[in-house]
Amino acid sequence: MKLMITGGGGFVGARLARALLARGTLDGQRIERMVLTDIAPPPADLLADARVEARTGPLLTHTEALREEPFDGIFHLASAVSGECELDFDLGLRSNLDSTRALLDALRAHVNGGGKVARLVFSSSVAVFGPDPAVPLPKLVADDTLPAPQTSYGTQKLICEHLVADYTRKGYVDGRAARLMTVTVRPGRPNGAASSFFSGIIREPLAGVEAICPVSPEVSHPMSSPTRTVDGLIAVYEATREAFCGRTALNLPALNVRVADMLDALEAVAGPKVRALVRFERDERIAGIVANWPGGASAARAARLGLLPHENFADIVRQYIDDCAALPNADQTLKGMS
Repeated sequence: MKLMITGGGGFVGARLARALLARGTLDGQRIERMVLTDIAPPPADLLADARVEARTGPLLTHTEALREEPFDGIFHLASAVSGECELDFDLGLRSNLDSTRALLDALRAHVNGGGKVARLVFSSSVAVFGPDPAVPLPKLVADDTLPAPQTSYGTQKLICEHLVADYTRKGYVDGRAARLMTVTVRPGRPNGAASSFFSGIIREPLAGVEAICPVSPEVSHPMSSPTRTVDGLIAVYEATREAFCGRTALNLPALNVRVADMLDALEAVAGPKVRALVRFERDERIAGIVANWPGGASAARAARLGLLPHENFADIVRQYIDDCAALPNADQTLKGMS
């Protein structure tokens, strides 16, 4: 089979690519070719795999060629992140909405030309939920909670959910949308996502660097580890239409934790000196965005696919430490524990 991962050079995309290449198969078919698109090349280990082809540049520059190119499956992960979309409205529209529409139209043109219907997994976000005077935000947002996004990023993701559902209804794609929880702990430098600090307050202290938390320790949010997120995307792809249960998006599993719980877990795993490297300094812009996000989520449909979150945040911290320990620069990424 031939797959494409948009955003394949990013953290989740590259991790998904590695998991699929290691498996060798997807939905019972052997993976023979994998195209990774992103604005930057994927990591060297992926480029070294003979099955991988990299296409760099904005997704919009590649979609026209896809009208003639057959794909069995697509994981559409590419997007501008939440903080970027708030600061640059046009960037969000172009990277999230326009790119998704162009991708779906390319797949539609391929089918209208007699080609095979591709299966597509769209990575949506828990940011589609938010408080609205007409729609109070429940303590836990469920699969069937009415979305009321309060950010441009969440709005763009919700629009794309409905586009994927309608193109599926019309028979142009076999699409399914999965709402990702905030993925943590992400390695590397902070990105433009408003949620970036959720990783930073774990990653930086473990590296022996001070981290600033811009929100209250009582802020609660649904989290997912990188591994459970990748497992969820693969399970959603492999689910039958009946098992996926309709065309509306589902929530991937969430571990609902407060910032204080995260820091307690960090201390339990790495010690009080590491936790002490986290300093609270409120950032009104970030705090305002986060205040409009859910404090927790449930995922009944994902559970029926066999998907569950970690039992506690300490396990997520340990997973990150294990990942770092396997890398050549472990002495730097885990310097705070030495």
